[in-house]
Amino acid sequence: MWLARIDAKIADLQRQEAEREHGRRNRPPKPDWIVQLGIGAGHPPLQIHAGDCYAAGKRRRAIDRDEARRLLASGLPACTHCQPDVEPGILD
Repeated sequence: MWLARIDAKIADLQRQEAEREHGRRNRPPKPDWIVQLGIGAGHPPLQIHAGDCYAAGKRRRAIDRDEARRLLASGLPACTHCQPDVEPGILD
């Protein structure tokens, strides 16, 4: 009886570890840039951040280089912590 419980627990732990590893391998890569979104109708953009910035809020979405350039050129402020506007090639 105990042997069956131990075997079941081992199998369960191995399955959980396999699921975690599968999740790690299939996780999408971090984006290069993100835009922090505000509260309210339409969620207006507030700031541009680097994809790994710790100061970005919870409301955000990934953007590509062209959209980051467009938003910075239109006057949207860049984060003062990660400074995505000094990234080589972002502003020409």
